Amino acid sequence: MVFLFVNTIGFYFEREVIKMKHLFFLLAVLVIFWACKGPKGIGKIEITEPEVVVDSVEYGVETFDAKFEAWYAMHNSPAKYRSLAYYENWNKQYVQAWNFKALNGAKNSFFQPIVGYDPNEKYGFDVNHKLFYYFQYVENVLKIEIMPGGPRAIH
Repeated sequence: MVFLFVNTIGFYFEREVIKMKHLFFLLAVLVIFWACKGPKGIGKIEITEPEVVVDSVEYGVETFDAKFEAWYAMHNSPAKYRSLAYYENWNKQYVQAWNFKALNGAKNSFFQPIVGYDPNEKYGFDVNHKLFYYFQYVENVLKIEIMPGGPRAIH
């Protein structure tokens, strides 16, 4: 009889331990779901309808040179701005010289990509300014001559 009583108590505790394990497992799963839910309101991404502008094209200058981007940020000052015509004139000359070197197998493989600049296209001030400054960066910082007799160095 004593054996039966001890066995019953053991069985009772075994069932309670199993219940506790299931309860603990369920609680752990709930805590994991709650933790993975993430904070509310931080980093929310809103998708908006794009604005459609008729007959509008936006141009940009991509250089893929992080050093140029840093140099440009340091030298891009409204106090040094010239006119749009000034930048367009120099960019036309620089692009012709650049593309000539790229097409004629210049000694330096730096000129391999052809610059797709159409002097008849209106790119705007920002694009012309940044392109001009890129040519200045190549000539004055990288010390690679694009064309002789260019404008004064930008400091």
